[in-house]
Amino acid sequence: MYETIAFEEQGEVATLRLVRERINVKQLRELERVCDYLEDHATAKLLVLRGHSLGIDFADFDPREALDIHGFNKWEKLVARLERLSQATIALADGDCVGGGFQLMLACDLRWAVPGARFWFPEVHLGFLPGMATWRLARYVGLGHARRMVLTCEKIDGAAAVRYGLLDGTDPNLDHALATARAAFGPTHAVAITLARRLLIESSETGYEDALGNFLAAQHRAISQTAFLETLKKERGAT
Repeated sequence: MYETIAFEEQGEVATLRLVRERINVKQLRELERVCDYLEDHATAKLLVLRGHSLGIDFADFDPREALDIHGFNKWEKLVARLERLSQATIALADGDCVGGGFQLMLACDLRWAVPGARFWFPEVHLGFLPGMATWRLARYVGLGHARRMVLTCEKIDGAAAVRYGLLDGTDPNLDHALATARAAFGPTHAVAITLARRLLIESSETGYEDALGNFLAAQHRAISQTAFLETLKKERGAT
């Protein structure tokens, strides 16, 4: 079904593996198809993104033709869809993640990598911009680190990525890292995860009163779900 990625779903876990090292239009479209499936049909509660990516494939651009931002807009919409899936998401990097590949990592809830993996945004040195990493990166590392990383295209290793909060850990055995990350999630309740993630993403731009209103609306939805009602039955039964 796919040429640039591999996708499978087994029970509560869906696995998306990047097969192509460079992001091209075909990979974008195939990732969109996976998001369509995950949003509309999947039974999985967890998505695991595996592999590595060296960023954009410049073969898709012809300097003899007029360039526009349509493809960049499509890409950013895809990253935002990944960031807002109802599934919990874990990224496992088995090599360098560059540019758009780094963006995919930042869109996931938990991120692990092999110790030798490196991460960077090379775009400014190439004459363009690193997408909405200019928006996401500072939320992870603070404005000072983000400015240095974007403007100097700094390459950081796994240890620095953990120190900055870009990775949750490194492990030479990514299957072991996956087991650790899955255990950290505990029960994966889709509604609670989706609502909590959205509130966190919006937190830096929302004043307290608006944030409180958003929280109360989200909490009302959460406590009306089966997962919370089951918790009540269990906890009340325990007492």
